[in-house]
Amino acid sequence: MKHYRLEKHQIKALAEGYGLAMVSDMVTVEGYTVAYMYRDEPEEADDSGWRFFAGNESDAYLDNAKNFSLLDVNIVANYDPTIIPHLDAPVGAALDKGEEGETFYDVSE
Repeated sequence: MKHYRLEKHQIKALAEGYGLAMVSDMVTVEGYTVAYMYRDEPEEADDSGWRFFAGNESDAYLDNAKNFSLLDVNIVANYDPTIIPHLDAPVGAALDKGEEGETFYDVSE
């Protein structure tokens, strides 16, 4: 069983209505901020298409589906509010905080 760093009572309404997103446990369990985010074509009706990563996941970590959770985007925003200004980006968007780790940069192709 996963032990998320935030409990239900700590979640505030910051980015509601976006749907679900895949998020790395490095963010929700280990406590790293989001360093890389991209938006895929949604796979289901309630899927936002957003995928969030800490940026330090190894290939082996990424290959293990157990290292990810499907959570509401609002929950991810509570872990790292810096994602909020970018949530309306279109499918195909890719954003990276780079080495300084404070500001997202567009790395879409």
